Amino acid sequence: MKNPLKMLPPDIKIRLPFLVAGFMSFLFSVYLYFALGEENAGIFVGLWVPSIHSLGTLIITQARNTVEATESNSS
Repeated sequence: MKNPLKMLPPDIKIRLPFLVAGFMSFLFSVYLYFALGEENAGIFVGLWVPSIHSLGTLIITQARNTVEATESNSS
């Protein structure tokens, strides 16, 4: 059986950890808010989702800019 992660495009492979972390944070915030009744904690954890996605965007953009700068200097 083939590993499904190997079949994904490289662009998706880079984004996947941040998407999974954001989704897990969302699920955890919903659990805190509705299942445990911890409204403040649920809202706090829910604010992690855009922070995680912003961090991923920042890291991926910086990595792409570094690669592009290296490629343009070598040609």
